[in-house]
Amino acid sequence: MAKDYYGLLGVERGASEKDIRTAYRRLARRYHPDVNPGDAEAEARFKEVNEAYQTLSDADSRAKYDRYGADWRKASTEPGSPFDRPGQQTYRWFGEGGQRGGFNIRDLFEGFARGGAPPSMEGTVRITLEEAYAGCSRVVTLSPNGASGPKRVEVDIPAGVDSGSRVHVAGRANDAFDLYINVEVAPHAVFERRGDDLAAAVSVPLTEAVLGGEVEAPTIKGGKVALTVPAETQNGRTFRLKGQGMPRRGDRGYGDLLATVKVALPTGLSAEERALFERLREGRAAGTGAR
Repeated sequence: MAKDYYGLLGVERGASEKDIRTAYRRLARRYHPDVNPGDAEAEARFKEVNEAYQTLSDADSRAKYDRYGADWRKASTEPGSPFDRPGQQTYRWFGEGGQRGGFNIRDLFEGFARGGAPPSMEGTVRITLEEAYAGCSRVVTLSPNGASGPKRVEVDIPAGVDSGSRVHVAGRANDAFDLYINVEVAPHAVFERRGDDLAAAVSVPLTEAVLGGEVEAPTIKGGKVALTVPAETQNGRTFRLKGQGMPRRGDRGYGDLLATVKVALPTGLSAEERALFERLREGRAAGTGAR
C-alpha cells in the first residue's frame, strides 16, 4: 500500500507549511529513538514520519507528490512528464530531496561548438542533522531530454555542513557540466543547531535538581553522556558539554552541546511522599528552611 504522507503526519492535504512543521515536531518527539530506546516499532514510525516531512516540507517535492503520489520521484524524471516545459529540451537533474534545475541543451551544444566553457548546474538537496554530522552522499540523476540516457552522479557531502553550504562537483573530462549543490539541513526533533554547537533540553528529576546528581544527556551520535547536576540547580540552567556538538569544517574539532535543564516534577505521589512535601512546605513557610 502506498504511503499517505499527509496521513502519517495527521494533517489535511491543504495543510500549511507551519501545520506540517508543527505536526512533524510533535510526532518526532513522540517516536524519537532517544525517547523510545529499543522500541523497533517506534523507530520505524519515526523514519516514516521523517520521510513524510522531508517530502511535504519542500514545495517542489510536495507538488510532485500531490500529483503522482508515492511514485513522484520516478514520474518526475521521466521524459514527457508535466514538469517538462513544452517545446524546450532541458537538461535536468533530480536528487533525493533535491529541487529541479536546468538549462537549454541546445545552448549547451552550441557553446561547445564555439569552444565555450562547460556550463554549470545548480540545485538543492535536503539532509538530516545526523547526515550533516557524519557526512553523507546523494545520487543525482541527470536526464537530458532527447539526448543520451540518464546519467547518475554521486555527490559527497562533507561532515559539518549547515544550511546554506554549497558543494561543488567539478566536471570531469567526459562531462559537460559542473554541479553546484546547495545544502539544506532539516529541523531536528531533539537538537537545535547554533553554528557548530547543538542545544537540547535535558529532563532532570526534581530530586536531582534539589539534591544534586547525575543524569543522561542525548548526543547527535545516538548515545548519551553523563551530565553532573549540582545541588539546587534551577530550571532553565544551561550546561556546556565540550566536544558534543557538530564537527567544525577543516578538521578543527567539534562544537559543544548546550544542555538546558528541564526539571521534571514527580507525579503519582504516594501518601508518604505527599506527607514529605507537606512537611517541606510547612517548614519553608515557618522560615526553618528559608534563606
